[in-house]
Amino acid sequence: MLCLLAAVAGLSACGGDEAEEPKIPASIELTSPAFKSGAPMPRRFSCDDAELSPPLNWRKVPAGAKSLALVMDDPDAPRRRFVHWTVFSISPDAREFLEGEAPQGSLEGENSFGDVGYGGPCPPKGKAHRYVFELYALRDNPDLKKGAEPEAVRDAIAEHAMAYGRIVGTFKRG
Repeated sequence: MLCLLAAVAGLSACGGDEAEEPKIPASIELTSPAFKSGAPMPRRFSCDDAELSPPLNWRKVPAGAKSLALVMDDPDAPRRRFVHWTVFSISPDAREFLEGEAPQGSLEGENSFGDVGYGGPCPPKGKAHRYVFELYALRDNPDLKKGAEPEAVRDAIAEHAMAYGRIVGTFKRG
């Protein structure tokens, strides 16, 4: 069922090397003051340092959005897309994540490490991995609770997404 929902929404929850483009408008402009899309992420965001979540900024959230949701994952993980962070119930009026913080009032889900909240890049040594951040504008505020599993967050996004924005960082350990 998850793969079917992911296919309908264009979400890439079912593995594979490449992140598919969602089949919704890419109208949200998602950026970070800490790294440019396609460029390396600073070490402080990784498991080798402070493991802070990176700052993110966005513009052009469509009118009618009731909430926002963010998913950060690693499509280069060996067995499946590894989820590093989910944040949902973000106010549609919010325009940023500060370094090390999710927006006030938002909720964080479980990551693939089995923890709630942000889990920084931690690829095997020697090979750079990509870290895809996707911010979604949702038509509704899905009924998700703190600690929701990544699949539940993706299902809610697939059901309610109306637009998205993406930024990709890379990270390589020594």
